[in-house]
Formats: sequence, structure tokens, C-alpha cells
Amino acid sequence: MSKDIPEYPLDIFTPDAVRNAREIDDALREFAPAVRLHDGTVMIARHEHVTSGLLDWKTFSSASRPWHDPTSPRPEILLTDDPPRHTQTRKVIADALSPRALERVKGIFEQRARELLERLKEQDTVDAVGDVAQAYVFQVLPDILGLPAEGREHMHGFSEMVWATMGPPGELFDQAMQYDYSAVIEWLETKCERSALDPEGIGETIYAASDSGQVTLAEAKLLLQTVLSAGADTTFITMANALRAWALFPGEYERLRAEPKKVRAAFDESLRWDSPSRMAGRVATRDVEIGEYTVPAGSKVGLMFAAANRDPRYWEAPDDYRLDRDNRHSLGWGYGVHGCVGRVLATMEAQALLGEIVRQVESIELAGPYEPWMTTVGHGPIRQPVKLNFG
Repeated sequence: MSKDIPEYPLDIFTPDAVRNAREIDDALREFAPAVRLHDGTVMIARHEHVTSGLLDWKTFSSASRPWHDPTSPRPEILLTDDPPRHTQTRKVIADALSPRALERVKGIFEQRARELLERLKEQDTVDAVGDVAQAYVFQVLPDILGLPAEGREHMHGFSEMVWATMGPPGELFDQAMQYDYSAVIEWLETKCERSALDPEGIGETIYAASDSGQVTLAEAKLLLQTVLSAGADTTFITMANALRAWALFPGEYERLRAEPKKVRAAFDESLRWDSPSRMAGRVATRDVEIGEYTVPAGSKVGLMFAAANRDPRYWEAPDDYRLDRDNRHSLGWGYGVHGCVGRVLATMEAQALLGEIVRQVESIELAGPYEPWMTTVGHGPIRQPVKLNFG
């Protein structure tokens, strides 16, 4: 006979909880295989159960999610669909961002990385987020998508708008909603129009799917906006985390410099070590067993990626950053049908920038405190001063 799911005594979405999300989420994982928050949402945080939940999209549906606001200004299509519709729209992005499609813009990634490193050489200390990872992604991603240069300063506001509206109502949500996003929304609406794009960019490839009837014109625009969001935030956070990890684990960075072909593995380990997505929301479509507990049909559910990626039941020494770790079952990319469709794009961005850093920078030191990104569902640094010691 299953037990009642225990009530969790803490609010995991307060500013203090977000500031200390790593400790808060790990404590929840150890409390019980499933816990119920004060609003009734069931949180699942152990690797075994999060993995099975992500694989079973029929039981854990994305079509109606906890904290979902249908009036949200963020672009919604892939994250709020289940198959078969999800499969159809996902194929458009998968084709546009395939290795073959991205190979033709590989030179842009590499050139922008070299240009950025030249600028960074002139500075004593830099912010791993704003000066390095974010600066790179916010330039190169619109470049390869074919967006015009005008208005790209709104990329940061777009990131904040998207992530602020993904979590539950509360103090952080209310603070974010006080910001006037009208200029950001106008930029998205006008500069993501097909007529505004460089016809040689990947954005045009996405729109071309509407010509063949795979998606509508409006859906193509939503997909472009989704790539613009998903290809930016988690990527720059993960690259900034890589720099932080290399400062904290200098021996691993020395090994990486000796084996620079392992840059991709280093990026994947950064994604596991401190995942930029704390969790994803789902709704249970049937009663489902989680350990000794039953999650009732209709329950709002949170699947906690970051905590699962540090679950000591699955990972040896999970708080260590290890270059040679086997990350085949890391949940940083998601899992199953909703696994990250932009993985090839993010990996190419990372290999270009992080690869150039590994080639030119002998060592990295922390040069100031870590400042967390204050959103309920996104997780990572919004500022991390570092010193790059060029060779």
C-alpha cells in the first residue's frame, strides 16, 4: 500500500531559496522520492525517477503544465506540445539545426570567438557571463539566424522575459512583471518577420518549412523565436559555468589543455555539474508510482533536472567536476522526446568559444563573488568575475 506524499516544509521558489538553489534542491531530493509543495505541486528529484518521467511523455504531459500562463509573452510551441504535434514541429528545428546545416556557418562561430578573445586580452578581469559567454552568444546566435543588427540589445530583456514567466507566481515573478517588456516584444515581432531576415541565415530555413506546409507561417515565426531563446540562455549560462568550474578545478583544466579535443566533454560535464534548468513542469495523466508513493492523475509535477544531475545514488562524487565522467545519462539536455532540439547548435557554439579559450588561456582564477540569476526555474550565475591568464 502506497504512502501519502509528504508535505515539504519549505517554499523552494523564494528569493533566498533561488539564491541557494543547489543546496535547497539537493535537500528536497534527500527528503523523499516525491514531495508535495504548499500549492499541491509534486516535486520529483531523484535521477531514476526524473529520467523515467522524462521518457514517459504520455504519463507526464507537457501540454498543460504547472505555472503555465496561456497569456505569457514568451513564444510557446515546442515546450507546450506533446506528440504527434510536437514531433512535426520539432522536425523543422532539427532539420534547420542539423550538423550539415550548421557546418556552413561554422566559420562564423570560430571568427566571432577569435574576435572576442582579442578584446578580452586587454582586460585584467572580466565577467564570465556578461563579458564572455553572454557577449559571444548574443552576437553569434542572431548572426547565424540572420537577424538584423538593429535592436539586439533586447536579447537580455528577452532572456529575462522568458525565464521570469516560467515559474510559479511569487515575489520573483511579481518583480519581473513590473518591467516594461513592450520594446522587447516589438523587437521580437518585427525583427523575426521573414522579410527582416538575411535570406542566407538559418531563420529563412525555418520559414521555408511553411512553404511546404510542415508548419504555418505563424508557427515558423514562433519556432524562430523559440530557437532565439533556447539557443541563448542555457548555452551562455553553461559556458560561464565551465569557466567557473575550470577555476575551481584547475587540475581538470590542465588536463583539458593537454587534450583540447575534449572540449565537448568539458561542456557536457559543466551542464551536469550545475544545470541551467532547475526543473520542468508536467501534469500526470494517470496515477503513477514514484518509489513508495503514488502521484495521483491530474497532479501538477515538477521534474528536477539539476538535483537529479547531482544525485549520489547515480553519480560518484557528484559535486566534483570531472572531465572524464560518463555523461550519457546526464539530464542537462533533457531526455526523451523533449530533449534539447538545439543541442547541435549549443555544442557548436561551445566548441568554438571554449575551444578558443582553451587554446589561448593558460589558467583561470575567480576574481569576485558568484551572483545568482534570480529566476525561479533558470539557474546559474548572472555575474562571475574571473581573471583569464593568457599564454
